[in-house]
Amino acid sequence: MFEVYDIVIIPLILGLVELFKQAGVSKKVLPFIALLIGIIVGVVYVTDFDLKQGVLIGTMLGLSASGLYSGAKNVIEKGDE
Repeated sequence: MFEVYDIVIIPLILGLVELFKQAGVSKKVLPFIALLIGIIVGVVYVTDFDLKQGVLIGTMLGLSASGLYSGAKNVIEKGDE
């Protein structure tokens, strides 16, 4: 089951997405990569292969990481103006 300390997975997903970004992957694809990584982690790590619950939690993790990435990016870009 999802524990409170599993929230640290979100910055880890962000780090992995950043690696894909540095490797030259299109910025349009990065949210989907975050979602995919989140689902994989949700199924394999968080719920020990409970597919339904893993996909649900993984989707939450991936979308949270994607939103955190775009939110931080928007704040940085607005600060540069």
